[in-house]
Amino acid sequence: MLQFEIDPETSQLLEVIRWLGREYMRPLGLEADRIHQPIPADHSFYKRVWDLGIGRRGWAEEQPNTATPRTTTRRGVVLAEEMSYWDRGVAVSLPGPGLGGPPITLLGTAEQKQRFFAIFNDPDRPHWGAFAMTEPGAGSDVAAIRTRARRDGDDWMLNGEKMFCSNGARADWVVVWATVDPALGRDGHRAFVVERGTPGFQVTRIEDKMGLVAYESASLVFENCRVPAANLLGGEEVYRERAGFKGAMQSFNATRPIVAAMAIGIARAAYDQAKEFVRTAYMQHRPIPRYRRILDKLAWMERKISCGRWLCWRAAYLADMRQPNITEASMAKAYCPQIAQEATSLAMEILSDTGVAKDALVEKWFRDVKAMDIVEGTGQIQRRIIARQLTGLGEG
Repeated sequence: MLQFEIDPETSQLLEVIRWLGREYMRPLGLEADRIHQPIPADHSFYKRVWDLGIGRRGWAEEQPNTATPRTTTRRGVVLAEEMSYWDRGVAVSLPGPGLGGPPITLLGTAEQKQRFFAIFNDPDRPHWGAFAMTEPGAGSDVAAIRTRARRDGDDWMLNGEKMFCSNGARADWVVVWATVDPALGRDGHRAFVVERGTPGFQVTRIEDKMGLVAYESASLVFENCRVPAANLLGGEEVYRERAGFKGAMQSFNATRPIVAAMAIGIARAAYDQAKEFVRTAYMQHRPIPRYRRILDKLAWMERKISCGRWLCWRAAYLADMRQPNITEASMAKAYCPQIAQEATSLAMEILSDTGVAKDALVEKWFRDVKAMDIVEGTGQIQRRIIARQLTGLGEG
């Protein structure tokens, strides 16, 4: 039986996020977009968020291999939608393990989880983690990564490039995916935790993005980067039978519903903006062309947003129950960004000149939302995964 109740702790967190969203997140997102610069890591907002406990709640205590039901992914879906309703760029910039959390949870040893998650229990200052998979020649095709990992005594040497690494320049550590031999394809994948300050690890630039400016997307280079063998997630024994590639896919299956929920948050924000515009115009007796058609479109968008939310919740529920959710996660990821693009486009159509003006929220959301169809696997890739699962042809 599917369970979608929001527990009391999550309900309290939602109230905190709504307050943060109104007072800080949306204004900061607009300001970052206006000056076209990410929010600095030392901004007082992050310390305020950290003091509230957001980003540092019991990561070291996560026990994914027990039989106890979890609510981790469901909570992530609910909170991600609400944070992205206020500003998705600011939401991604918040301190915490970020996308680096799931692979450590799924693949890491008990010692590694304790060691790398311990910083998120620091009461004094914010900390970030990050995840580096995408390369200049390997985006949606995860199996094509070329960053090399070579064993050298008690260490590993990494050489290669990564790009679009969220919060990569400020992260205390980055989960880096590499291959011991590109000819092995998925069988050669390994995951390493590379800590900030490791010799040979360098942040080369912050990407200049069309939208979602509030968080940094970093390009990383590894040149003879010496990583201790203790930082190979799970140790060598984990990487039998394509465990490295499977770990990456399991990470995506846990995070794709959360990314999809972020798209729903943006869609809901655009929908509310358009709905408020129509209501205000009606109350002020200002005529709106195609009024009946617009009302029908708004009702249609509400139905689409609700369907997308349930797809996210279903995929998250399965993840928490440790049940296969590859099809459901890809369905949510394929569907929700399309809905968000339609919602922002509809809002711009309804608001007309007001919607396309610079510094207008709808114009910003229109630029922000495109990335949602790209990150964590493009819509085309998700539809391919769904088709292959439904036909029994596997993941490839």
